[in-house]
Amino acid sequence: MNWYLKVLQNYATFNGRARRKEYWMFVLFNMIISFVLGFIGGLVHFELLGTIYSLAVLVPSIAVGVRRMHDVGKSGWFLLIPIYNLILACTDGIAGENEYGADPKNQSSMNDDALDSHLTK
Repeated sequence: MNWYLKVLQNYATFNGRARRKEYWMFVLFNMIISFVLGFIGGLVHFELLGTIYSLAVLVPSIAVGVRRMHDVGKSGWFLLIPIYNLILACTDGIAGENEYGADPKNQSSMNDDALDSHLTK
């Protein structure tokens, strides 16, 4: 859940890099929340509930996708290429710094502790 919240905190940050774990954990929680909201919306006959949620997370979804492309050394525009973007999203990021920023995997152990302490406050 921390990874999901981390993406929401970087709501419209298109700069930098996002490691695979950050991206896929956001996708996983996004799908679970969408499914639950769709189910609840169907029960209470308010089908727009899922649509409202989808619109609310549209910008963070695009932003984390762009940062994921940056992690593998590609431009964010590669999100528009249907199958290739999925292959890139599954590929391990470039070790070390690249033109988009520092390697988030090397910083992750330090950032995970800081994120955990920040979210528990």
